[in-house]
Amino acid sequence: MTDRNDAARLHRDALVIDSHNDAIVNHIRRGNLGFSGSPPPDGDRRLASVAGLRGRLDRPALESPVQIDFPKMRKGGLDAAFFAVDVTLAVKNHLTYALDAIGFFDSELEMHGDDVVLAKSAGDIMRAKQDGKLAVVLAIENSDGVEGSVNVLRMLYRVGVRSIGLTHDVSSLAADGNAEARSRGGLTRFGVRLVEAMNVLGMLVDVSHISETGFWDVMDVSQRPVIASHSNCKGVCDHPRNLSNEQIRALAKNGGSMGITFVPRFVDKSAPSFNRLLDHVDHAVQLVGADHVGIGSDFDGGGTLLDDATSFPRISEGLLARGYPEGDVRKILGGNHLRVFSEATGN
Repeated sequence: MTDRNDAARLHRDALVIDSHNDAIVNHIRRGNLGFSGSPPPDGDRRLASVAGLRGRLDRPALESPVQIDFPKMRKGGLDAAFFAVDVTLAVKNHLTYALDAIGFFDSELEMHGDDVVLAKSAGDIMRAKQDGKLAVVLAIENSDGVEGSVNVLRMLYRVGVRSIGLTHDVSSLAADGNAEARSRGGLTRFGVRLVEAMNVLGMLVDVSHISETGFWDVMDVSQRPVIASHSNCKGVCDHPRNLSNEQIRALAKNGGSMGITFVPRFVDKSAPSFNRLLDHVDHAVQLVGADHVGIGSDFDGGGTLLDDATSFPRISEGLLARGYPEGDVRKILGGNHLRVFSEATGN
């Protein structure tokens, strides 16, 4: 039996990274709820693009607590997280929507500058860990946020965006999404140019949500490691959002990583459970070893299998209980994502 004290020590000492959440938009749709866990601030930030286009969450959603904020990251020993802005529903307003959400989050980071760092490099994440600070990485989900322009991509890089998901379930200007599987479409000409430009700038290409054909196109085009920030194993749960064994092997050959996610329907179609979640980790590790597997919760976006960020220590306990060596647990908790982030961004 695993000693819980050993698991707690390992979790505390390890670098823990979550490669995907949807918290920014979720907080805005709660009336600009602050990331300190405090009530919504007063002011003109309420009247903005995300709130106008999406509106407030409905009452049942508002009554459920947020899954990730800065205090919950602290309590769960979560050192760094990728905060994504999904622009899919902002039709004809993708870039404005993205910048509005990033602007809201930027004001939050400014208020918490003594405790939270915007990480633009792997070195920033490591320094934050050493200094006892939290690190956040800005991401955009669905590359329509760049509005078909590499020039816009450059400016998003300037404001700190370091990861972009090429599609959501539906298709984007860059590629078909996983919901468009019948089209057998992959990267468009712009999608190829986008991946190439992201490689040059030093931005992480995210293949979660992309069609299978698009996935293979990315493997052909990208000269740097890529990430599947929140995808599970099709060999455990046959869902279109999950990766096949062949895709997982190709991701490993590319040097990339996959973030096992907490979305119940991606874990098991009939009986999702924490043990079943760990089965996805086992499956991927058995296929390609422990160097290409991480965690991507999808908190505040459907990742409800674990309650919230305070539940992250359960992962360390569960992996140790299954006999994983401490070194492999450290890789899965964050070491692999850090390596991929470093190699993709060049720093």
